[in-house]
This record gives sequence, C-alpha cells and structure tokens, in this order.
Amino acid sequence: MSRPGHTRAIATLGLPLIGGHVAQFAIGLTDTVMLGWYGVESLAAVTLASTYFFVLFLFGAGFGFAVMPMVAAAAGAGEDRQIRRLTRMGLWLSLAYGLIAMPALIFARPILDLMGQEPVIAGIAADYLRVAGWGIFPALLVMVLKSYLAALERTQIVLWVTLAAAVLNALVNYALIFGNWGAPELGVRGAAIASFSTQAVSFVAIIVYALKVLPEHELLKNFQRPDWEMLRKVFRLGVPIGLTTLSEVSLFAASAMMMGWLGTLPLAAHGIAVSLAGLTFMVHLGLSNAATIRAGNAYGRGDRGHMVRGAKVVTVMSLIVSVVTVTLFLTIPEAMMSLFLDANDPQKPQILAIGVGLLAVAALFQLVDGMQAIALGLLRGVQDTGVPMLIAGFSYWAVGMPASYVLGFVMGYGGVGVWLGLVLGLGCAAIFLMQRFWGRVVGKLGDG
Repeated sequence: MSRPGHTRAIATLGLPLIGGHVAQFAIGLTDTVMLGWYGVESLAAVTLASTYFFVLFLFGAGFGFAVMPMVAAAAGAGEDRQIRRLTRMGLWLSLAYGLIAMPALIFARPILDLMGQEPVIAGIAADYLRVAGWGIFPALLVMVLKSYLAALERTQIVLWVTLAAAVLNALVNYALIFGNWGAPELGVRGAAIASFSTQAVSFVAIIVYALKVLPEHELLKNFQRPDWEMLRKVFRLGVPIGLTTLSEVSLFAASAMMMGWLGTLPLAAHGIAVSLAGLTFMVHLGLSNAATIRAGNAYGRGDRGHMVRGAKVVTVMSLIVSVVTVTLFLTIPEAMMSLFLDANDPQKPQILAIGVGLLAVAALFQLVDGMQAIALGLLRGVQDTGVPMLIAGFSYWAVGMPASYVLGFVMGYGGVGVWLGLVLGLGCAAIFLMQRFWGRVVGKLGDG
C-alpha cells in the first residue's frame, strides 16, 4: 500500500477512535468545567479524586488494551474462535480486577490523608469516590468491548456510544451538581452519580450492540466457563500494558499530589491545564490505537513491510497534530483556561496566572507525549510489551518523578518545575520507545 493509501486507511480507522477518546475525555472535562463553576474547592477535590480513580482504572484497563492487538492479529489470521476466547477472558480479568480495586475506592480517605492532601479537599474527594468508584466495573468492561470492536475495525459504534455517554453525563451533571430542572443540588456527589450512571449506560449500549451485530462470536455463551489458556495469554500481555499505563498515569497523579502540597489554587490550575493537555493527547491516543490495530493486522498476516510503511505515516500524522496544539497553547492560553472558571470568581486571576505558566510547559511535552504514545501503540501491535514496560517505569519514575520534585520544591520553581519534570520523563520514554520499535522492526526485519 502507498503512503497516501496508508494515510487514508489510518484516518478512516483513527478518526472515529480519536472522536471516541475525545468524547470519553469530555466526560471528565464536563465534571471539571461544571465543578469549576460550582466552586474552587470542588474543582480541586474532583481533580484529586479523578486522578486517584484513573490510576486504579488504567492499570486494570491493561487487559482491555491487550485485547486490541490480540483480536487484530487473530482477525488478520482469520481465526474467529480465537477472537471470542480472547475477548471473554479479557472481560473475566477486568471483573476480577474491579473486585480487587473497590476497597481502595470506597475507603480512599485515609489514603488521601497519608498523601498529605488538605483535609477539606481530601474529604470531598473521598465522598466523590465512594459513589463514582463503583463505575470501575462498567468502565473496565466497556474498555474490553471497545478494544474488541475497534480491532475488528468497527470504530463508528465506539464513537457514537461514547458521544451519547458524554451528552448524558453533561445533562445529569447539570441537573445534580446545581439542582436544575427540579433535581436536588448535590454538588460533587451529583457529579459522582453522573459519572457512574454514564459508565453503566455505556456498558449496556455497547454489549447490546456487540451481541446483536456480531452474534457469530457468542461472547456471553457459557460465559461462566474458564478458558485458562486464553486467560493466561491475556494476563501475560495485559499486565505489562497495565503497568506501562500505570507508570505514566501515576506520574501525572503524583504531579497532582505535589500540586496539592502547593495549595488549592495551584491544584485547581493544574486540573485545568491537565484537562487541556489531556484533550489534545486524545488525538495522539486515537492514532496510537489505529497504529496498534494496523500493526496487529500486519503482524497476524506476516506483512512486515506494510507495518513499517504504516508506522512512518502515523508518526508524521502525530507530529502534525503536535505542531497545531503547541501553537494553541502558546498563543491563547488565557482564553482556553477561562472556559473552566466562573468569570466572577475573585480567585480567577490567580488561577490564570499559574495556569498560563503550566500551559507553556505543556506545549513542550506535546511532541514527546505524542511520540511515546505512537511508539507504544506500534509495539503493542506486534505484542511487544515487556521491555516497553521497563522503559516506561524507568522514564516516568526514575527520571520524571525525581525531576518534578527537585525542580518544583528543591530548586523552588513550584508548579512550573513540577511540570518540567513531566517533560523530562515523557521525553526519555519517547526516545527509548521509538528506538525500541524502529530497532526491532526496521533494524531486524527490514522495511519489506
């Protein structure tokens, strides 16, 4: 396939995935925006609680992520029975992980206190997690089913279900946070109810679609029967993916904890800046998923030249996105951040002053964050997850985390220093992961 052909194929596959990720991200973004209107303390608390939830969620999501390249490879090889077995065991492992994670969500308060968070903020965050935490079950199951459908290139349904969920979340938030339309005013607890409701409805919608449109896979038939061979395969691939994701997300989680040490206003500014940076990252993540699926198909067929040409195209596409987002972050930071704040909030100027500096640093890590995401997607496509896990752990925890602490607190650069540490960790990961893919695929296999 020519490079224009790869571009069209990646865009056709990737755009719905990007839209789905953006819509998924919009669920959390809606919480941030509406709670920012409700109050700075509420915004800071949900920033903390959401970070805590996603650290736990994204480790368990490794099993869902593992389903994507394995189903793509099985589809490329024409092995329909393998597709069913892999997806079922992905669902099994996700349910088991949810049971393990629930106590940490229900009893989050003492953990947040041990992390040195302000007592008022920690209390509000714990109240949110006691309700929203139950959403980890449908959220993990949805991740598996989305990966299954995306690997079969049924990305349109992933987009539409996620868009519908984002709209539902916004409506329930508007009703329950502020007490609109005759609903009680529940504040943060209302946002938590909206989050759980959205995840549950998403799961029902996507499982109904999968069972009706792809009945040949019979996903729930004899669901109670274990398939130990496939469970082991998904586990072996999923745990390194989960740990890799956990390494990156926990780096951002730790940065949120550090910003909490600086006070409520820096943590609120951090929440807004992370939301904006995360929104742009969803584009890279969608391209990364497309890279995983395309590389997985080529891997299943043994078509290595096709894989390499596609990898070059998706990398260039990610670079173009980075140039656009860097430009936005450097030219209109105040306008972007103001969307999250009440115009009459007396603390708005202080939050903006902190946030503009953070977005300037976020512009620096757009390039490296995109590159490490693309490299991970390509490596997962060829089911190479062990070494990338080690690279991620080293980059994020041995480089990024110490750098954030030293620059932020020892050298006194505050929030900007914490974020510069993120840049160093992500940059290290981008360099080593890209070298791993191109050295492994191009250096050893040639470009076909």
